[in-house]
Amino acid sequence: MNHRRTTTRQQHHARPRPPRTDGARVVTAGIDGSTASMAAADWAAREALLHGVPLRLLHAGTTTPAPPARVRRPHGDERGRGVLDRAAVTLSYVHPALEIHAQHRAGPTVAALIAAAAEAGALVLGSRGRAGACGLAVGSVAAAVSARASGPVVLVRAGERPKDAHTPAAASKPSQLTPHRPVVLGLDPWRSGDAPIAYAFDAASARRAPLHVVHAWTMAPLDACAPDRVLPSDLTGLERKSREALTAALAPWRRAHPHVTVVERVGFGRAGHQLLMAATGASLLVIGRSSGYGAHLGRTAHSALRHVTCPLAVVPHG
Repeated sequence: MNHRRTTTRQQHHARPRPPRTDGARVVTAGIDGSTASMAAADWAAREALLHGVPLRLLHAGTTTPAPPARVRRPHGDERGRGVLDRAAVTLSYVHPALEIHAQHRAGPTVAALIAAAAEAGALVLGSRGRAGACGLAVGSVAAAVSARASGPVVLVRAGERPKDAHTPAAASKPSQLTPHRPVVLGLDPWRSGDAPIAYAFDAASARRAPLHVVHAWTMAPLDACAPDRVLPSDLTGLERKSREALTAALAPWRRAHPHVTVVERVGFGRAGHQLLMAATGASLLVIGRSSGYGAHLGRTAHSALRHVTCPLAVVPHG
């Protein structure tokens, strides 16, 4: 089922791009009817508008057999269609300029979502809400998909509001009419591939927001087999090398996106802690994940999943 609206509505600092004609892929939102998945679907709708692509609403999961005629409870297919219909109608009224497609896929949920991620510019999933006082309480499905998908997976917490992505207005209240908050990219210039950098620059460009690139550096651990090893005395030199490597890694991307304001931030300490501080007040945090990890996320990704409150994009790289 397709839901289309042709009415054009634009907002200051968040003007939708004209639809692309180069076969660009859609933004897909996985929905299950929960509050978190609806927050993710609305975020995905706004992301699709920013990039000028359609939104695909996907309900995935193994269907159950239809009940006997005397039992009028809806079975799996009917529940999935009901969830899709409600979400599509709601979003079509909130975002009338957006082209929306609804789709149900049978089979194991994780496998269906991983397949959908391979066909989309981004797959957006809802978290289960807050983990204690803050952060993303990521369920097993979201964690498994984030670890194994071949494309970007964005996790959105329940309660995420459109105005949360924008800077406060004069009265210190968030407003959708103010500029977007910065996009934050966690980057190891010696290990990260191009995919997370490309995603972050594209996200910042679409939002007309600054891009803050964060690199955390530490000393190499002491070798237990070399008890006579001494600590390096030139910590300033180590920091300088980190800054130079970060600047070099970003140079070609700065030239390709001259309109994006880039702020480089190099700090000493664990990457998870540095990213948590940088992501406070961000509209989006982007981190990379090595595709070589298989079904496992790295320490930094796990830390971000537990603690950040803004939407989190996990982007695999080679």
